[in-house]
Amino acid sequence: MKYSKAKKIVYSIVILAMIIGFTLISVFGIDENGSGSAKDINLGLDLAGGVSITYEIQEDNPSSQDIKDTIAKLEKRVEGKSTESQVYEAGDKRITVEIPGVTDANAILEELGTPGSLEFLDSTGYTAWSKGEEYTPLLTGSDVKGAQAYTDTSSSSSTSFGVQLTFTDDGAAKFEQATRDNLNKIIYIVYDGQVISYPTVESVISGGTASITNMESFESADNLAVFIRIGSIPLTLNEVSSNVVAAQLGHNAIRTSVIAAAIGLIVLCIFMIVSYRIPGVVATLALWIYTALVLVLVSVYDITLTLPGLAGIILGIGMAVDANVVIYSRIREEIGAGRSVESAIQAGYSKATSAIVDGNITTLIAAVVLYIFGTGPIKGFAMTLALGIVVSMFTALVITRVIMKLFYNFGITDVKWYGRTIHTKKFNFLGIRKWCFIGSAVVILAGFIGMAGFKASGNRALNYSLEFVGGTTTTYTFQQEYSQEQIENEIIPVIRQAAGITEVQQQKVKDSTKVTFKTTDLTLDQREAAEEAVKAKFPIQDGTIVESDTIGSSVSATMKQSAFISVIIATICMLIYIFIRFRDIKFALAAVIALVHDCLVVLAFYALARVQVGTTFIACMLTIVGYSINSTIVIFDRIRESLKNANRKTNIAELVNEAIGNTFTRTFNSSLTTFIMLLSLFIFGVTSVREFALPLMVGVIAGAYSSVCITSALWYVLGGKKIGAQAEEAAKEEKKKKAAIGEDGSQV
Repeated sequence: MKYSKAKKIVYSIVILAMIIGFTLISVFGIDENGSGSAKDINLGLDLAGGVSITYEIQEDNPSSQDIKDTIAKLEKRVEGKSTESQVYEAGDKRITVEIPGVTDANAILEELGTPGSLEFLDSTGYTAWSKGEEYTPLLTGSDVKGAQAYTDTSSSSSTSFGVQLTFTDDGAAKFEQATRDNLNKIIYIVYDGQVISYPTVESVISGGTASITNMESFESADNLAVFIRIGSIPLTLNEVSSNVVAAQLGHNAIRTSVIAAAIGLIVLCIFMIVSYRIPGVVATLALWIYTALVLVLVSVYDITLTLPGLAGIILGIGMAVDANVVIYSRIREEIGAGRSVESAIQAGYSKATSAIVDGNITTLIAAVVLYIFGTGPIKGFAMTLALGIVVSMFTALVITRVIMKLFYNFGITDVKWYGRTIHTKKFNFLGIRKWCFIGSAVVILAGFIGMAGFKASGNRALNYSLEFVGGTTTTYTFQQEYSQEQIENEIIPVIRQAAGITEVQQQKVKDSTKVTFKTTDLTLDQREAAEEAVKAKFPIQDGTIVESDTIGSSVSATMKQSAFISVIIATICMLIYIFIRFRDIKFALAAVIALVHDCLVVLAFYALARVQVGTTFIACMLTIVGYSINSTIVIFDRIRESLKNANRKTNIAELVNEAIGNTFTRTFNSSLTTFIMLLSLFIFGVTSVREFALPLMVGVIAGAYSSVCITSALWYVLGGKKIGAQAEEAAKEEKKKKAAIGEDGSQV
């Protein structure tokens, strides 16, 4: 571990350069445009505003299924602009699309195009269509799953540009028949009353994909792909309004969140330094690098940051300390066992690595699955989660190791600067397992009973917010323009009091006196009361009317379904990984049951405390899925380590109690560091941040409790107590095999 003088200088310069360099980049960026800086991060509608476009459905009496399908396909279409875009039903025949981080409504309209009908026609159909006669199309837009422009560099033809089409299962069968019937003939692609392409069929095409080749340029191919994608929407839409809207929450939300982050980070660093001394200083420096690097990467990778995402990054700062706590707890134990500081540092990193890697990989698996199968904000959350995991592993396992060695090599070698831990007291955690199981069951059952009770009394089982159930929009055109702060602090309280409601969201049209307020579903009396109260204090423009309409949920059925499916798949994948790593299905089952336990405890809190269930609810549950597994993995890793020397005489209950006891300080401290950041958010954040932080605080407590009192007990009950006998039997079998083999390797 000894560094030469040259190495000490080089490593010191590298670490200093990282601290200063990442800090400067996160503040100023890497070029004159500020690329890579915090100010260059794409912000969501709630923090920075964007474009709001309202379309009107042209068909009479559209079915609810067609509307749902249209919303789902528009969501996929605008996802390319931002994963935080929203699409929701606005009234009976209108759909609103909101895209954050853009300021040119016309450019977005041109890119989206006008969603209209798409049809594939043969020569007979084309003739009838051109004459205005009745015809039957070969395929329609609903048969098309996707379209993508491409460049074929290996093509020997005069042009290498084209469009790759992907059909639905029904569409694939129809297209195969259409190409068989029209071999060497033209198929006309008609979009919104215009022929946009007329390729010649060169062969029968099966398999659900096809290519339109020989396009004159990539731009023309891309335009055709856009038309086809938009044309696959079941309904014809006509744009009726488009506005650039200001941030929903204003600068106050960002300012308070940053203040919360700064205060939480300072308290966190003080706690780490007081608790761990020199390793705490190392953790503080690593946290500085982590925070700056995450901000740079979020900017570089164009991740759209909403308020929950911002809170998630702040939460990630607390979670990043977790790996450091695992390592430093190990170092203290090794010193307590009689090792020198130098040897303890090496052993601490070596023994902690498996737990850190396993814990983070299980969370990373969840992030990858959520990104692949999720939609909208779920994808954005998954990207932020994955980014935080990778950066925290890098800083914990690489950066802190170098800094720790530097401190030691610069002469800080006394044990008093590192501390020592000697485990003497043993608590019988397994002895209270019955009461812990009963307590958890009571809390979870209380949640379900509470939901049933609220539903029976005419309320919803959970306190769903606008994003989940929709509500009412009311638009005022005032005589003067009001600032975000005036709207939040003066107008919204009037609406709340007059209508007798708590949830009010505002959306201001930029450089305009028009403001739209989104509320829960209002009765006619509530609407009139709110309108009269607002107009009495804040006069509206002469000649304008107050417009009210009903809106659907911005969290679509597709998004809810994808979130549910993503969590199920992620849980299964984590179960498989834990089984492979620990080679024991009991570990995997216990970990997954505890994960479900934590989610149900938080759900019970949502139900009984009537905390609003909105998009932050999805983010909260996904955070718990990723976070609560870490402490469990650390304890399981210690049990696995102890089981290597187990035999029939080993008391497995004592072994488990010892593993929990030896990691208890780590579990408590890592949960406390995360709790500190959340508490800071709760105290200093705006209302929506508090609604995100409070359930997560419950989730952190539930995760620490389940790791200590539930998970290991579950493993023991599921059959872990038999491991000692099984280990001895395996050892006897191994002895027999060795005895049956001669010294020369021949069978005896």
